[in-house]
Amino acid sequence: MDTPVLVPNIDELIPLPANAAEALPELSREEEIKMRARTIKLISDLTGIPIVPTQKNKDEAEELARQMMDDPKKRIEYSKYPNETMAWLAGMIQQSNCALVDDLTEYKNYVINKLLLEIETTNDAKIRVQSLIKLGEVDGVDAFKRRTETTHIIKPMEEVEKELLQVINVLENVEYRVIEADNAADNG
Repeated sequence: MDTPVLVPNIDELIPLPANAAEALPELSREEEIKMRARTIKLISDLTGIPIVPTQKNKDEAEELARQMMDDPKKRIEYSKYPNETMAWLAGMIQQSNCALVDDLTEYKNYVINKLLLEIETTNDAKIRVQSLIKLGEVDGVDAFKRRTETTHIIKPMEEVEKELLQVINVLENVEYRVIEADNAADNG
């Protein structure tokens, strides 16, 4: 019995990429590194061969990270580096991109607690005053915040028109008096 040949349905007039690189979407450097790291990890898991970076791999990864920070637009050819270097680099990037806390209020509480600790424990008056100033500037404490209040009054249109006419009449009288005074000075 012959095994049937399975041929997928291929739509006509749809261009196929020339190679695998052309088929991939454009990735940012971080996305490319993450993709490479996931692939390296998957291959490691499938083969059972652990990824153990040497000191040389770690140094290469740190140099790559430095290059990435120095020139963010520079395109680095990651394929020339061994898997261990790429895995270490991906780990470094992941570690620096993670949030240390889930909520920003935790950062704020940490800052306030450290400022209070500094205020209470320092013997240096200058540091104590600087810490008090910084504590006073924290949002919510607002010890030094200048407040400006604006009151909005809602009036009926007739009342607004009446007030505007009064202002216009006053301005017309002022202008008329100024013109009379100028004329008197010129004639006098």
